[in-house]
Amino acid sequence: MYYTVDMVTDSEEQTIEFAAQYARTLKKGDVVLLGGEMGAGKTVFVKGVAKAFGIEDEIVSPTYAYMNDYQGKLYHYDCYRLQNGGQAEALGLTDYFYADGVCLIEWAENIESVLPPHCKKVTIRKTEENRREITVE
Repeated sequence: MYYTVDMVTDSEEQTIEFAAQYARTLKKGDVVLLGGEMGAGKTVFVKGVAKAFGIEDEIVSPTYAYMNDYQGKLYHYDCYRLQNGGQAEALGLTDYFYADGVCLIEWAENIESVLPPHCKKVTIRKTEENRREITVE
């Protein structure tokens, strides 16, 4: 598989800083699909976006809540436990795709059928204990 690595980070802090820089390219209504295996650093990436948006709340994975709303600016999804897009619709999660914030979605492949067109994508690959390769599409 061919891909271009946009950034290699060697610490959580570097991942947060790269994500904060990336956040400056986002605008209201953007939907970003966060790809990567469990433990790759997707939630750490969300912390960087939140930092750039001036959000000081603790950023945690919404594994059991499905989505955390941070001040209407940032919607952080974890769709790992969802089986399909219909479940996301039934929970009202798709409504936020058209709100005034930015949606960052972990495990988006589970709800692919209801994702809006023109989503952005960030993939994080763990290559060593603290090293990550981050690709932006």
